Formats: sequence, structure tokens, C-alpha cells
Amino acid sequence: MARPQRCCHYMLPLILTAVCLGCAERQTGPWNLRQLNQPPALQWVDTSGSVRQLYYTSEPYNGHATRVFAYYAVPENPADRVPAMVLVHGGGGKAFREWAEMWAKRGYAAIAMDLAGCGPDAKPLPDGGPGQGHEDKFTAMKQGVHAVWSYHAVAAVIRAHSLLRKLPEVDPERIGITGISWGGYLTCIVAGLDRRFKVAVPVYGCGFIYQDPTWTDPMSKLTAAERQQWIDNFDPSKYLAGCRTPIMFINGTNDVYRLDCFEKTYRLVSGPRALRIGIRMPHSHPDGWAPKEIGLYVDSVLRNGQALPRIERITRQGAQVQATVKSAVPIKAATLNYTTDTGGWKERKWISRPAQLDRNGRSVNARLPTEEAITYFVNVADERGAIVSSDIHTVPASANTK
Repeated sequence: MARPQRCCHYMLPLILTAVCLGCAERQTGPWNLRQLNQPPALQWVDTSGSVRQLYYTSEPYNGHATRVFAYYAVPENPADRVPAMVLVHGGGGKAFREWAEMWAKRGYAAIAMDLAGCGPDAKPLPDGGPGQGHEDKFTAMKQGVHAVWSYHAVAAVIRAHSLLRKLPEVDPERIGITGISWGGYLTCIVAGLDRRFKVAVPVYGCGFIYQDPTWTDPMSKLTAAERQQWIDNFDPSKYLAGCRTPIMFINGTNDVYRLDCFEKTYRLVSGPRALRIGIRMPHSHPDGWAPKEIGLYVDSVLRNGQALPRIERITRQGAQVQATVKSAVPIKAATLNYTTDTGGWKERKWISRPAQLDRNGRSVNARLPTEEAITYFVNVADERGAIVSSDIHTVPASANTK
């Protein structure tokens, strides 16, 4: 009997090390997740109807308790417990009633909260949290992490999730999240923090904010130590390695959230992920919630809907690019998208060319031009018009395609 006991003693440190290494991937930042996972105090403004107004408690701010205003929508006459979505607006946004209604019509309960400390009239609440200005997002770091907008916004999003989980008509095991612009940024953080979510779709927003010249000026007002503290606590790149939730990243080639930062962001995720990159996709809330791929991707996870196509592999030999595709819905088209520009990402000119599909729609072939440096990706579209993208690839000048 001594022999197997000795073997177990040798194995135990290895097992504990493996467990600890797995845990180390998940960063929790300045948030008390155990507390946030509890349902917040809730005040209904409307007690009936398919769209209702409500307030719920959130983090103290400047020494006072705060409330968050939200719209809650639910499908009419649900036959059973329904899946649900948390809807996270971006800069200049608010609690969008129409966004919640859109998801209710799709068969989901949905909560769209205000993250700028405002009520239904878009005016600041007397007991609201911080606004959404650059000072609130960045300069507030001088007062500490608990003064920064990101701290309060993430807490409000997770509390909205906790609220949904306790509503009798909501299935707590089928809840997802989507966010637009700064809401996409928040979605990236929350996807790494709150593993109760079953699916996530950040639109535009991504990590590596500190590497993007767009935010150089507001971040320049911080000291080196404050800047590093902001990065460590509030950049999504610190959290996405711990994401185990199926996640779909959506962006445009010339967006304010630059494609190089976007690429580094999605590559952090080791779990299931999908991409949808649009050529010069416009940037707005309506444009951010419009892509049909958002609903189809969420449906595939939460309602057993047909999955989006998946580009499983992409290879290049010289100028020839080949991609393999797996799809339950027939593929109807494919494009090669590329740029030979090397200047600012927002100013680059992108070109799309039809790519060749094999008879079964399982293989895509395309040929790159022979310019010095090329960045490219492949898009495929199924018969529903749903588009997915391959990873982004760059051919450096030293590897001229021939």
C-alpha cells in the first residue's frame, strides 16, 4: 500500500501546479466578484408591459450610494423561461429602449442599462455614477481605481447579469452579452471576468487601448505610475486570456478601434471565437447592433440555432491563399480582402476581390497581388447572408509574394 501512496504524493504537487496555472490566467482586477454576483436591490418603475423601466443599486461613487437606470424587455406571452441578453452601450450612448425591444422580438429577455449616470431623460441622476467623459475614463485614475468610469461600468454590467438571473421568466443558464464601441470594450473585460455568461459579442471595442494614438492625449495626463495602474486594471488585454465563453468579435477595417489592436485582442482568447470584419464598416450604435451575425451567433449558443460558418484553416504559399470552411448552411460567396498600405490603420485603402469556391463550398482559393507588404483576410458568406472572417494575416515586405 505504501507504493501507491508515495506515487500520489509525487503527483499532488504537479496537479496543484496545473490547477494554479489554470487559475492564474483569470484576472479579477479591482472588482469583488462574489459581491457582484449577488442580485442588486431592484426598483421597478413599471410593473407590467413588454418593456419596463427599472433602477438597481450599484457601486458607491464620491461617497454616496448609486442607482443605475435600465430598460427591461421580455417577449410577449413566453411559453417557458427564455434566454436573455445584457446590452452595453458605448460612448455618447444611453439605455436604448429600441435595442431591448429588438431582442425581445427575437425571443429574448433583454436589459439595456445607462452607464453614464443618467435616467430615462438622458439627464444625470442625483444618485447616478460617473459620466462618460475622458476625465471620467482616464484622469479619474488620479483619485484611485474606484473613481474610474470603467470600474463602475463593469460593476453595473455584471450586476445587470445578476439581476436577470433571478427573474422568474429568465433561464439563468442561457444569458449572453453584447456591447458596442466602449460597450464592446466593457464586454471584452466582462467576458473574462464573469464566467456565468454563455456567449459574448463585442462590437468595435477591443483591448490595447494604451497602444492606440486615439487615446494618447487623455492618457498623457496621467503619470507613468497612474498610466500603468490604468492598464493593469482597465485594459481588456489583462482579462481576455481568462475568457472561456464563446465570443464573436465584430469590427470594421478602418474603425477608431484600430485593426492591429483588434487583432492582438482576439488572439488572446484560447476558447471558442469567431470574427466578422467589414470593409469600412460604419461606427454607430445602430450600425453596431445591425449585423445579423450577432443574433445568429447568439442563437447558435443559446437556442440551438444553426451555427455560423467557420474558417478552420488558412494557408499561404507565395501569392496563393487557401482556406478551408466548415458550415451547416451552404456557402454562397467568398472574398479576399487586402491592403497594400502601411500607414495609419484608419486611413488604409482596402480592396475586396471575389475568391474561388470549390464545388462543395468547403475550400476557398484566392491570389494575392505581388506588392511589397500585404495585410489580408478572407470572408465567406452563407445562404443567409451571414459573414464570417478568417484571422488577419500580414505578409512582410521581406516575403514578397510571387
